[in-house]
Amino acid sequence: MENEGHGTLYLVGTPIGNMEDITLRALDTLKKVDLIAAEDTRQTRKILAHYSIQNKTISYFEHNKREKGPVLIAALLEGKSVALVSDAGMPGISDPGNDLVRECIRLGIPVTVVPGPSALLAGLVASGLDTASFMFGGFFPREKQARKMTLERMKEETRTMVFFESPRRLVRTLHDILAACGDRPCCVAREITKRFEEYRRGLISEVLAYYGQKETKGEITLVVAGKVAEKVAPPSWEQMETELGSLIDKGLSKKEAIKRLAQATGVAKRDLYNRFMK
Repeated sequence: MENEGHGTLYLVGTPIGNMEDITLRALDTLKKVDLIAAEDTRQTRKILAHYSIQNKTISYFEHNKREKGPVLIAALLEGKSVALVSDAGMPGISDPGNDLVRECIRLGIPVTVVPGPSALLAGLVASGLDTASFMFGGFFPREKQARKMTLERMKEETRTMVFFESPRRLVRTLHDILAACGDRPCCVAREITKRFEEYRRGLISEVLAYYGQKETKGEITLVVAGKVAEKVAPPSWEQMETELGSLIDKGLSKKEAIKRLAQATGVAKRDLYNRFMK
């Protein structure tokens, strides 16, 4: 149960490149909270200065979260409001924000979201790949064993996959995915919303040929198509007629047998009726 005496933690989305992508609600929140917890205070101060916002900031990132997390929790328990922001995009994605959210929930401290830009979603929707179902893998692993395990899982993953990657490791990662998964469609979204924004779409081999010939810079969102399920050909009409007869011999009516056959084969019940009820 949330305690009304506690302050509120605001998860505030910030621009991933273009400064104009910040929302009016985000600006209002950054003005009004008692404290802004930033992954990089230098980056956050650029945003604050751009919009003439003067407010107190404190650093909160992966390597100081054990020290600064309790400080933020104490402020919230005292009734102060805190805005959590990352370097860019939504806090809590590939940063320690999720740890702070879980602790707030445990203590009954209110948590609310001020949505904003996301490189993950921007790269996905601009890729042209399937967006009906997808998985996000964070930063593509660098360590050998973790990398191997990720590539093994990718072989059988049918959902579209989204990763963040360093421009220095992009070519190596594309090589590794090509070797493990075959030549699937992919998209490299680079510098999303920034001046040199670029989307390179195509088969992995085609994208690899492009980036293998040049020095790559900027922030990368890598989107890779999932494994396409192999289509199984339906049985022939002769096979289905034989199976239909077998079902009728077992005591099913012809209509019930057709219904059972449709379920088993995936062939439309209407087509089976038209074929076998005449």
